[in-house]
Amino acid sequence: MPNAFVPGQGNLSAEDEALVKRRYKLLGPAYRLMYESPLHIVRGEGVWLYDSTGRPYLDVYNNVTSIGHCHPRVVEAVRSQVGMLATNTRYLHSLILDYAEKLLSTFPAALSNVMFACTGSEANDLALRIAKSFTGGTGIIVTQTAYHGITEAVSEFSPSLGKPVNLGAHVRTVPAPALYRSVDGDVAGKFTRDVQAAIDDLLRHGIKPAILIVDSLFTSDGVLADPAGFLAGAVKAIRDAGGLFVADEVQPGFARTGEHMWGFERHGVVPDMVTLGKPMGNGQPISGVVVRPDIVKSFGENARYFNTFGGNAVSCAAAMAVLEAIQEEGLQQNARDVGAYLGAGLRRLQEKRDIVGDVRGAGLFFGLEVVKDKQGMIADRERTTRIVNKMRDDGVLISICGGGYNVLKIRPPLVFSRDNADMFLDTLEKALQDV
Repeated sequence: MPNAFVPGQGNLSAEDEALVKRRYKLLGPAYRLMYESPLHIVRGEGVWLYDSTGRPYLDVYNNVTSIGHCHPRVVEAVRSQVGMLATNTRYLHSLILDYAEKLLSTFPAALSNVMFACTGSEANDLALRIAKSFTGGTGIIVTQTAYHGITEAVSEFSPSLGKPVNLGAHVRTVPAPALYRSVDGDVAGKFTRDVQAAIDDLLRHGIKPAILIVDSLFTSDGVLADPAGFLAGAVKAIRDAGGLFVADEVQPGFARTGEHMWGFERHGVVPDMVTLGKPMGNGQPISGVVVRPDIVKSFGENARYFNTFGGNAVSCAAAMAVLEAIQEEGLQQNARDVGAYLGAGLRRLQEKRDIVGDVRGAGLFFGLEVVKDKQGMIADRERTTRIVNKMRDDGVLISICGGGYNVLKIRPPLVFSRDNADMFLDTLEKALQDV
């Protein structure tokens, strides 16, 4: 894990050192903390997180609470619903249907069914089950640094989890469609050829393709947004092979890209399935699979689907509040406008600093690639980590992504303002100068 805390290091208070030891004793060794000196966060509001001393940190990373920490609409919706009813989907209840209608109205008409779960991992697991039922195949194609979840099945096609987590024999990885460092700029053509080569290799080994699944902003691969439209050829290739295209919108979705509600819309394609998670309930666990009805038909006829907490009334109330906030408070417009302002500031820094090799993204989601110098374009993981930790010390939180662990992951809440952007840019400029 990039930018992970190493026990025994960091500048921790006696209280936080005791918490680290207690955490390790009780939760075991598999959990990780971020930053060289972990944060002890006790409260959140809007774009801010507050530590145990009351110090504020500008949160430019956490898209779980994508419309801001403790958004009043969500807080009230959860408070009201939990005091009235919290139950599963085996009883009739209008709220889940009201939310389903509102959610589906934001998708292309062909995607007219939705199934609910609790996490993005569960949603991708369910999407795979549906795809295998519909196609009769098992083959999966993902990018080389993709992350899609942590269940047994999904971890097998999440190569970013690292070598200790084995990829499935039915999984093929392809290079991410990156314009930066591209030899000829033909991102679409290369990605299509790479996906076709993966399809051919699956078939050669007697494995029928089931899905091509991508995060439509290729977040774990380093936030790869341009040129818009590069997915179309690869989508056609997987469908021609009898497989399905799944858009993982856990990170790019819910107005994140500004111009569109969903990341896949930038590419002019309609997926066969779309998976949702993290920002859907602004912290309340809820996720979903949006799917064409003809695809889910045979699955539903032959297998029951039940998730005890998936689509429960409290989570649906939170999710409804999120959609209402996005649509009624102009948050997609804000992502577009403030995102353009922030992007312009990042590109100014790119012009001034030789270690900033590339700036890319859409709406309020950017990747800034840190390199040893612009000419060599060699990934600089060490300085990237120093930048992130310097910014953390100066009160601004971001993280790292990309195969070389050298891309600053910049993903503020949709309520981010120009003043917030100015603070972020000033802090980033200082950190770039320091390293």
